[in-house]
Amino acid sequence: MTAQKIASDKGGKQDLIFSPILRQASILIVDDEPGIRNFLVKTISKHCAHVEAAASTEEAAAKLDQHRFDVVVLDNIIPGKTGIEWLVEQRRIGFFGEAILITAFADLETAIDALRAGVVDFLIKPFRSNQILSAIANCLERTALRRENTLLRHELGTAANILRHRQELVGSSAEITAVKEYIEKAAKLNSSILIKGETGTGKEVAARMVHAGSARANRAFVSVTCAAFLDESFSQILFGSLPDTDQSYSHADGLLMSAEGGTLFLDDVEELPATAQAALVRVIETGRIQPINAIREVPVNLRIISSTSKDLLDLVKADKFREDLYYRLNVLSVEMPALRERPADIVELSELFVARIAVELHIPAPELTTTIKRKLVNHQWMGNVRELRNHIERGLLSDDLENGLDYVTLDHQSGNNTQTMASVERQHILDTLEACGGNRAEAARRLEISRKTIDRKCMFWKI
Repeated sequence: MTAQKIASDKGGKQDLIFSPILRQASILIVDDEPGIRNFLVKTISKHCAHVEAAASTEEAAAKLDQHRFDVVVLDNIIPGKTGIEWLVEQRRIGFFGEAILITAFADLETAIDALRAGVVDFLIKPFRSNQILSAIANCLERTALRRENTLLRHELGTAANILRHRQELVGSSAEITAVKEYIEKAAKLNSSILIKGETGTGKEVAARMVHAGSARANRAFVSVTCAAFLDESFSQILFGSLPDTDQSYSHADGLLMSAEGGTLFLDDVEELPATAQAALVRVIETGRIQPINAIREVPVNLRIISSTSKDLLDLVKADKFREDLYYRLNVLSVEMPALRERPADIVELSELFVARIAVELHIPAPELTTTIKRKLVNHQWMGNVRELRNHIERGLLSDDLENGLDYVTLDHQSGNNTQTMASVERQHILDTLEACGGNRAEAARRLEISRKTIDRKCMFWKI
């Protein structure tokens, strides 16, 4: 339920506490009657973060151009046109919020037209304050559920394992401690951050730490692997869209809208298509996005964190990355140390991975012997933390669980070690490609590497 009754301190009177989601909401009231308009403003303002009112559809449209509203409370009888007719017009040009219709007359035709226009609820005059507040809370919870579903589909579509996301960087070495301290300070700001480092060094973990330590922590963290989408589909996924027909109201929010109030993380930002780079510059400059098929630009409030394993400045000089975007993304920067540069953290990370993977496999966590620890620390781990975790996972999956970690600790003093590691990598990629039916884009998503990396590997292997 969105509200529950509680006893107040005065005389045992009953008051209502509504869903906390109202406290962050932005509401627009559209009604030409001053009495009802003032009643709604007074009632809703006590519970919502931002409330504005308009006495006409023209004034309301102007407010929608300037501000993003979560819910519009709309009278159906307005001079010049019905509220439903006005709402249909706003939907066509780009209004993505929810709508509640208030009317003195209700009939089946009005109800059907309201549903087609995307009205979530409608109230019959006269109504009580708890009715309108409950209706608004229901709208907001519906929006939150839709965005959660959008983000979940995105996570599943990119084969991201949500359960494996680490929420903080592990280790007590001087190198990783310096990164943690910088992140703690940077999190309090709202500036864009560029996280640099080799593949597998924990760039997304660092981004999640920034989000968790910021004032946006209770909003969405949206991670986008830039290499995972084709150029023509990327804009719709990122910016959302309106339908190109007028049959009924429907829309796709897009990941930028789903990240409203939160953080957008662009992984492998150097892989951004050229068209998306240009659009992103405008988003950063104006704080507004224009969904596909929409006329109106939609205000959006989010923080952008990006990561790269390349030297973006070199790409700028080679005209492969926009200079203006580079400087907008690189306001603050974090350099992630390679695992071989912080060997003091290897054992701690290994013990963490052993414990977590053992839980996933429903087996007792084996102990890391002194010999195994020494071999782990002595290895270079060119694939960094990700390679370490993959090795431990393969070790625990071996038939001999008691000694399975021996597979992890290959004898790295051997001159054949490079060839062995290359063979393991080759087989793992080929097995994944086979499981995906040869679909390289899908294999890249599962392996959490870029499509270009797989293409280069296959070309080298002459496949």
